Order: sequence, then C-alpha cells, then structure tokens
Amino acid sequence: MTKTLAMLVLEGKKIPYEIVTYPDSERDAEKIAVLLQVPGDQLFKSLVVARPPAKPLLVMLPADGQLDLKKLAAFTGDKKLKLAGHQEAEQLTGLKVGGISPLALLNKRFVMLIDATARRYEQIYISAGQRGINLKLPTAALIKLTQARAADFIAHAPMQASND
Repeated sequence: MTKTLAMLVLEGKKIPYEIVTYPDSERDAEKIAVLLQVPGDQLFKSLVVARPPAKPLLVMLPADGQLDLKKLAAFTGDKKLKLAGHQEAEQLTGLKVGGISPLALLNKRFVMLIDATARRYEQIYISAGQRGINLKLPTAALIKLTQARAADFIAHAPMQASND
C-alpha cells in the first residue's frame, strides 16, 4: 500500500496511527463506521463548507451527525454558508469525496473545525486521504496539528412530546 499524504504528515510529526481499510466503493461515513465496527460518533467525516469570498471551511463531524449550518454560521460569524456538493468539494480539495482528509489539506486554504464530541474519545478515525482507508489517531494530536477549533456543530432532532 502506498502511503497517503496524511500518513506521511503523521509520521513526520511522530504521531502514532493505525490504518483501517474498508471497500473503496463505500462513501457513506455511517456505513463505514458499521463496516469497521466502531461507534458512529468515533468515526469523523470531513465536510467542505463554502463561504465566498472567505476561505472555505473543513468541518470534521461524527459519521452519525448532521451539520447544523445555523450553529456553524453563529460560530464563524458568517452570514451565508453552503455545504459544498460533491463536485465542488472535490474541486476545492483536490481529493475524491469519501477520501477527503484534513491532514492532506494542512497547507491549503481551509479553516479547520471539529465537533466537540471528538473529545469524548482518546482516539478517533478520519479519512487517510484516499477512499477505502481510514486512520485511527489520537484526537488531541489531530486537533493540535490541524489547529481545529472545536464547538457543537451537530443538528439535534427536536424533542418529541410524550403522552405518558
């Protein structure tokens, strides 16, 4: 297996990591978490958010979470944010959807953010920068390396009224 840029970055910084693989035809983060038998909130997907004319955002979110653009806008102070479609995300990152890694984008023009739930785990899983490969790495090291700011970016379902 050829090492990805993300792996080389981690090795250069002497950060330990573990490679986990799955069928490279799979792009759905929730399904990947199931395939890898890890909790859906321990595997993080990378979402590209456009905010012209400012630098795009890369938001790391648990596989089982949905991005709340209003919370994100309140955190960043942006008036208008738009989740990038597959084509736009690939254009902005130079990586294929399903293989977008924050570690492969360190020297690109992205503002990195991570959902605060990442801190629940000592280690989380992220893309290695290639479909079919994820990396398990220390959460604190990822946050430090990407200089990601953490906050709650997950859309929470409204509370259901009960008739008890």
